Amino acid sequence: MTTVESKDSDDSKNSNNFEIAINAFIHYLENEKHYSPLTVTAYKRDLEKTRTFCLDHDIKNITDISATLLRRLLHKQRSAGLSSTSLQRWLSSLNTFFRYQKKIGVIELIPSKVLTAPKRAKKLPKALDADEVGSLFVHGDNDPLALRDLAMLELTYSSGLRLAELVNVDIADIDRVSGTLSVTGKGNKERIVPVGSKALAAITKWLDVRRDINRHDLNALFLSKQGKRISHRSVQTRFKNLAQQKGLNQHLHPHKLRHSFASHMLESSGDLRAVQELLGHADISTTQIYTHLDFQHLAKVYDNAHPRASRHKTTKAAITPPEDT
Repeated sequence: MTTVESKDSDDSKNSNNFEIAINAFIHYLENEKHYSPLTVTAYKRDLEKTRTFCLDHDIKNITDISATLLRRLLHKQRSAGLSSTSLQRWLSSLNTFFRYQKKIGVIELIPSKVLTAPKRAKKLPKALDADEVGSLFVHGDNDPLALRDLAMLELTYSSGLRLAELVNVDIADIDRVSGTLSVTGKGNKERIVPVGSKALAAITKWLDVRRDINRHDLNALFLSKQGKRISHRSVQTRFKNLAQQKGLNQHLHPHKLRHSFASHMLESSGDLRAVQELLGHADISTTQIYTHLDFQHLAKVYDNAHPRASRHKTTKAAITPPEDT
């Protein structure tokens, strides 16, 4: 073998060596990608953890690393109690590293590509209890914006609306005879939800003063003081301030009221399918099993369970909007 051939063989081995490859990759992140020191440190920690595990199994070269071996390390970390967030970051580090190795021609296949880290658990906000919710609706102020805020609170909790759904409600979306609301949710999916008597009453009071606002948007149910459709940020701010005024020791945002709606309905009815139908969950695997539930069943569950519903006790008086809306 010639000297040149020996050198080529040594270079090939060195390029496959896991430790050398890690150092070259870190240099690439720092000097070509210009990643932050914290990000580079995280990559290095994840890769060194993987290299140590490989050495324990007598593997020093990248080309010898298999998906089976990496899956064993994934399970080992998971069994040790590593969080799903940390596991996802570790897997992301591996995928980036191996993609780089493929790019420079060291490997042909990415062994980590077939691995899947556990999904992050969705953290739901703590629900308000019934007394805390009730304290939000103790209202004696006839100021137009205060009446608007009360109507927004009532409708959000009454019908379990998302923030975007609340902001996008038009006056015409409310069926004044049946006491229902047509909602366009995620993915432009429409659903019909009941509106409780307390919310209907609050909306009626708001509409009585809404006609006195210089309106630029004739369709929107909830307007800013400038007469435009109220913004997401304004709703969030008003809810937060109202909670502080009422002495609630926690941050109030629309999703917390939506979650409280779901929790209270489920606690009272035990009907998970009906509650999820009312919420309008966008996940197909969740919503498919609810497609056969008719609205009468949902309305019955709502009337019997929601603490501020009592729709069956209300008259069918129409909510009269301003003449020019």
